Formats: sequence, structure tokens, C-alpha cells
Amino acid sequence: MDAFYTPTSLFPGASVALLCPSSPVSAQRREAAARAVRALGLHPVLFPSAFAARGHLAGEDALRAEDLNRAFADPSIHGILALRGGFGAHRVLPLLDWDAIRTHPKYFGGYSDITALHTALNQRCGFVTYHTIMPAANDDYPLDEYSMDFLCRALFGTLHGPLENPPGQALLPLAGGVAEGPLCGGNLSVIAASIGTPFQLDTAGKILFLEEVKEPNHRIDALLTQLRNAGLFAECVGILLGAFTPPAPPSETESLSLEEIWTDLLPSHIPIMANLACGHVLPSMALPMGGICRMDADRRTLTLLTKGR
Repeated sequence: MDAFYTPTSLFPGASVALLCPSSPVSAQRREAAARAVRALGLHPVLFPSAFAARGHLAGEDALRAEDLNRAFADPSIHGILALRGGFGAHRVLPLLDWDAIRTHPKYFGGYSDITALHTALNQRCGFVTYHTIMPAANDDYPLDEYSMDFLCRALFGTLHGPLENPPGQALLPLAGGVAEGPLCGGNLSVIAASIGTPFQLDTAGKILFLEEVKEPNHRIDALLTQLRNAGLFAECVGILLGAFTPPAPPSETESLSLEEIWTDLLPSHIPIMANLACGHVLPSMALPMGGICRMDADRRTLTLLTKGR
């Protein structure tokens, strides 16, 4: 299998671009995010999209794309953190300078709608990115010890070896076996939205990670059916299911359970594990998208084989 390039890790004093590829942030959360980044020993550099708002978007598509292009090209910027997800990352993909980004790989972190960027950066530029908590995604700062530990490991290059759930939260095997390959995926809705586009997720030979937030079970069913019918399950070597945060109020009682939906739609011939502590939930681990992982559903373990730099 081809290994993805792992960008150089961050270090104390490193300059980090804080930007919004998707939805906007409030002034309060923007300021709190900058304080959180400083508390990690990093130097926050707020880009224009961190101050912009246009409906559900952090400014015009061109502005958000230019922030990403400039952050990757600027040699004084050592890493990039999305302030939040939301909606709109797919809109900027055709506007990005992929050749320039490919020649300036650097640390990139975020989750949720940022799945669109993880997929494109992995597949078009060939480097590892990080599915991590974001400094303006919620008000839960300071974070719990588990989540902060994983974030720091991802930021500073010590994320390797066993990726273990919090104590008392066991991985749940749905189908046994062992698989090894690059990790891909992220938010289920965002992945489904990429199908049929030039930015569709390629799962061939990879371990597919999926998570979702506030979608009723019938929507989970529809989204997983779309992935199945598009062939994404046929090509992956294993599946990891993270947090599937229920909507409020709870979905209708007539829905199938998640377990029934998984049994109906997911393949049975590859290893599958559920209950991974990752997604729109705390505590949450960090995952290296594009990093080589080994999942053992018989032993209920997940191990990152790729080391940081």
C-alpha cells in the first residue's frame, strides 16, 4: 500500500492559521479559540474568514478558498486549524490551488464539514491530515483530559501506536477479522454529498471511518444506503463507526435501530467495529486521515502504524 506523506508536526511557538472553510464563528468564540491556541504554546494567526459571515457561510466562497490557498503557501504559517465545521467546505474545493498546496504540505486539523477538505487533501495532495476537535466548535473549553491529550499528540507528532477509547467505553465488534490500510472518511453526510463529484471519497484498500450528528435513524439509513449503492463499502478493507449523536427530540419510535441498520447495510466479510470515541462528542480522540492503521475486530484494537515527524 502507498503511504501518505506526514507533514512536519507543530512545535512550541509555531504559527497556526485559524480560519473558517465552512460556517462563521462569533466574536466570542473566535477570541476564545485564539486563547485556547495560545494556551497550547502556539501562535494564532486569524485569517479573514474568521471574521466574515454571509448567511450560513464564513464569507464568500472566494474568500474562504483564498484563506486556505494563502495559509498553505505562506512559509511563516506552520499549520492550519479550522475554527469550526458547519456547511460549505465542498463549495471551495474547485477554487483551491491543488498544485501549490501539494508542494507546501503542512499540519491541517478539523472535523465535521471539514471532512470534505480531509478527503481532497489526502487524495489530491497525498498527505496526512488530522480529524481533531476544533477550537471554536463548542463551548466545552477547557476540554477533558482525554480529548486534550489526543489533540496534543496530533499537533506535536506523538500520535502513533494504540488508539484507545476512554476507560469504560469498549469498542464493539460487528464483524470479526483484521484489516490494515490508510484511514479515510469522516462525517457521513459530507461523504454522501461528495458522491458523483470529482471529489468523491476513494475507499479502495482503506479503512473507512464514519460519524454523524443529530440525524434521525431513517436519515442514517438513507445515507448509508447511498454509500453502499455507490460501491464505497465494496472497496474498503474495514469500517470504523464513531459517534452517532442522536437528534433532539429523539427520532420516531418506528425507525429501525442503528444496530439493525448496520446489520442490513454494512458488509459482513470485512472487520467492522462501532463505538469509537470520535466525532461530535466529548471525550473524542484524534485520527490521522491517510495514516496507516491496523484494526483487529477480534481483539477490539485500533493501532496507528504511521509515526509523526
